Amino acid sequence: MSVIYILLTISIIVAIGFFVAFIIAVKSGQFDDSYTPSVRMLFEDELIKEKPKKRY
Repeated sequence: MSVIYILLTISIIVAIGFFVAFIIAVKSGQFDDSYTPSVRMLFEDELIKEKPKKRY
């Protein structure tokens, strides 16, 4: 039974570590994308081309 408490404690510590790393990454601006919105209007929607039918 004590192994469950040890594993639960370790998993909570690891989860808190990942959450802290995520918060630091968000605050440092790692997920900010300032380039794509400015050029998005220049790209046209790609049309799906039909494959030519093979004639035998």
